[in-house]
Amino acid sequence: MTNGFPEPSQGRGVTRRTFLGMSLASAAALLPGKSDVIFGAQSSTTPTIAMNTTFKLGGDLAVNRLGFGAMRITGEGIWGWPPDRENALKVLRRATGLGVDLIDTADAYGPDTSELLIAEALYPYPKGLVIATKGGLTRPGPGEWVPNCRPEHLKQAVEGSLKRLRLERIDLYQLHTVDPKVPIEESLGALKQMQDAGKIRHIGLSNVDPEEIARARKIVPIVSVQNRYNIEDRKSENVLVCCEKENLGFLPWFPIGGGSGLKPENPLNLAAKAHGVSVYQVALAWLLARSPVMLPIPGTSSLTHLEDNVAAAKLKLTPEEWKAIDAIAG
Repeated sequence: MTNGFPEPSQGRGVTRRTFLGMSLASAAALLPGKSDVIFGAQSSTTPTIAMNTTFKLGGDLAVNRLGFGAMRITGEGIWGWPPDRENALKVLRRATGLGVDLIDTADAYGPDTSELLIAEALYPYPKGLVIATKGGLTRPGPGEWVPNCRPEHLKQAVEGSLKRLRLERIDLYQLHTVDPKVPIEESLGALKQMQDAGKIRHIGLSNVDPEEIARARKIVPIVSVQNRYNIEDRKSENVLVCCEKENLGFLPWFPIGGGSGLKPENPLNLAAKAHGVSVYQVALAWLLARSPVMLPIPGTSSLTHLEDNVAAAKLKLTPEEWKAIDAIAG
């Protein structure tokens, strides 16, 4: 079972996001105009590796493979409102303006704040926008993340997310973690009831192992899994393999990684320098090429970083670069 608290790429791990490329000047975004949509061209590739730029969740919900994680648009420590609320709204609007059509959030982000900001910024929602939210972690206070996957709580959580997001149905609702006090069958049973009631379109999981995925799929169809995964941390490789086998979307959190212990001449820096881009783009391009079911959801509260991240969808690594980066994990 992987750690379920919380998603460092967009929150608690921000203080650890001392990614090697921090010391590099971020390259100019590959986006010449403010209305540019970056999707449509071939994304980063290597021969025999992921070539597609879109993925169909559940076989019927098409999304661009590079999404946006809305954890970091909240206040410090993923608690309360952001210091610059208008900036948070601008980041959300810019993301959809760039062609991002998958936004990942959770009721625990704030709590509630992320979902409220998404609705404030984007409602009525652009056609085709998929908002994926999660429930099952509660926030008694700053820095606290407590599982509660009891059926009655999850049903209330779904209703709360529907209200905050101003939706009649949530396209993708994910169980945020597995509660050690509650069998996953009971938790998923509650979500299935909400799905049967027309309040959830598809159901996903977060922070699970292959056995838990198998148990969940006996209760209800599962379309996606969200686990920690990046160039250096591939403890969920077996989960990714499972997702590939079953054609489940895999949403890696902490997708950029930490860059701990990497030397300046490492393949990430070399590729970034060769292409004139940031190491963030290279890390995301590697993920996109890694698997056709990979759906990275990098999060940021910065417009500049947002554009830099999204530009990774058009970055093409050479086969040699991809292999060299792939070897970092050993």
